[in-house]
Amino acid sequence: MSQRPLLKHIRNHGLVFTELARFRDRTVAAMGLQNYEFHKIPKFLGPNGERLTVEPERSIVLPQLEMLKGVRQRLHQALPALVAVKDSEVGYRYPTAALADQNAPFIKRLRSEYFHKVDEDRSICRPVNLSYGIKSRGKADNRQEYEVWMPEDDPTQNPLPLFIERYGEDLPHEVRQFIQQPARVHGWMGVKRAAFEALYYNPEVLGDIVVCVALSVDAYNIGARPDLSYCEEAQSSIASSNAELEWEIDGYYAPADAYLSHDEIWHAINSTLSAVGSPLEAHYQQDIVPTQESKTERILSTVAALGTSEEEISQLNLQPWEFMQTTSERRVKAHDPSRQVNFLGRLNRLFYQPEHQLPSIEYIHDLIS
Repeated sequence: MSQRPLLKHIRNHGLVFTELARFRDRTVAAMGLQNYEFHKIPKFLGPNGERLTVEPERSIVLPQLEMLKGVRQRLHQALPALVAVKDSEVGYRYPTAALADQNAPFIKRLRSEYFHKVDEDRSICRPVNLSYGIKSRGKADNRQEYEVWMPEDDPTQNPLPLFIERYGEDLPHEVRQFIQQPARVHGWMGVKRAAFEALYYNPEVLGDIVVCVALSVDAYNIGARPDLSYCEEAQSSIASSNAELEWEIDGYYAPADAYLSHDEIWHAINSTLSAVGSPLEAHYQQDIVPTQESKTERILSTVAALGTSEEEISQLNLQPWEFMQTTSERRVKAHDPSRQVNFLGRLNRLFYQPEHQLPSIEYIHDLIS
């Protein structure tokens, strides 16, 4: 059993990504590929020549996490061209807020990695490393995605300058406009993720390109109410629990002297997505939950299905920063006005509520291995 060396570095992003790159390079060398270099995914050229930042990924949703027992071994047996990156296992635990409504042209979300303070009770976690993201909606092929890490984890600031700094002239006008709309929490999801990497090398189809595939298994709970209070319809503050298996392209290797066109690279990316998906979809075809919604959109449809209207959400006017506070500065409990709301405590229920407790990251890795 691997010691999963990256799990102990989870607080240090820079070190995690540096080590992942080293493990990938080591695997390419072990495959006998000489003088290969790593490249990021290029911008996708749209039909009008626009350069879009897109997310090449696919996923399947299953009713229960346990259905994914042994999925890594099953995938590698079915797809010998997929080479495991040894010691690449990494895990995350994070809440996700949906910040845009059902009718918005894009989906807007806030995500946080979620840690204990040193020596703090393990059932208490605090948001750090906040990311703010805009995506095209649904689960369409290669959706647009724009995301930034917020300096000093401050969700009160206008994120537009951060997006301009990162994406500049490649930030589409309609996304630029959408970023500036006020953020309001429409609902929450708690996620624990086990992730690992592999390399897809199939010269007959991809030529010299070796595609890097990041695979992840998410176990998650969706909150029943936007403020994570108790919901009579669900008889809980948690509405539903599912698992998602996702495969995403996070770069590629090619010979140092190779010239590769936009179309060659994207052919390799899309071929890899299909190759990984085929055995998974065949094996789980009886169990896959049919949905065209992203996880963030599932938050919105779940909350709406339990009766919360957009008018109620507007009246609540929940802000992301409120869920970072141990005690609310301006809200009190409906049944006891003498007590202020502890949103951080409610957020923790998404992970630790006894009837819906999410398993440890180590457990998920053991299950899927």
